[in-house]
Amino acid sequence: MPKRHVVQLTGEERQRCMDVVRAGSAPARTIMHAQVLLKADSGPHGAGWTDQAIADAFGVSTVTVAHIRTVMASEGLEAALDHYRGPRREYRRKLDGHQEAYLVALACSKPPEGRERWSLRLLANRMVELGYVDTVSYNTVGRVLKKTTCSPGAACAGASRRGRMPSS
Repeated sequence: MPKRHVVQLTGEERQRCMDVVRAGSAPARTIMHAQVLLKADSGPHGAGWTDQAIADAFGVSTVTVAHIRTVMASEGLEAALDHYRGPRREYRRKLDGHQEAYLVALACSKPPEGRERWSLRLLANRMVELGYVDTVSYNTVGRVLKKTTCSPGAACAGASRRGRMPSS
């Protein structure tokens, strides 16, 4: 059965793949993709191996080999070498610097009446009550407090494992 996507590397592409393999400092998957492309190359200087031979040589499936060839044909060499081609995720921060400062100050303050210490949930609810944020998760509160070491008499050293602040 003829291959749907035939790999024919140019001299520059072949050199780039050989540089990746020789240097050995790239991620293992990138090196393996470069090796697969070199063996799948059916150009004048290529090895022209079958998918099964390549799969056996590098310990991958024939589907992986076919996928690397497909990406090479449709998106180019850099996409074929990079194993992750999705958009890089960027998460918007829930709290800005001012809000974090208010949160730390609140955590270092005296806990509410009837409480021995602040809990992460209490802090999250108080931030909403005071109008600093519309909503905030106690997990976000914990992450913010984990980064800090406030010290009003060493009463506030960050969130504990149980999700509560140390007692004052």
